[in-house]
Amino acid sequence: MEIAKTYLTVTEAAEYLDLPVSFIMEKIAERRIRAVHNGEEYLIYKHQFDHHLEQMKKLKAWEDEQKFEPIPESYDYKDED
Repeated sequence: MEIAKTYLTVTEAAEYLDLPVSFIMEKIAERRIRAVHNGEEYLIYKHQFDHHLEQMKKLKAWEDEQKFEPIPESYDYKDED
């Protein structure tokens, strides 16, 4: 069924985003996450998070790159006074 692949329950969305269920519910209440209530549970369109996840991957890659960047020498270190 195609719907099962495209829409997530709140619990599945929390696992997918690695966030607590309470946070997902709070964002649904604030209308920061779009969701449809089918009478029993909220269904969340999975692909609305694609941009967010891509940006998080880029941020993690940048942070990993910065970890191994050497600290530049201070310009005052070799002061000849």
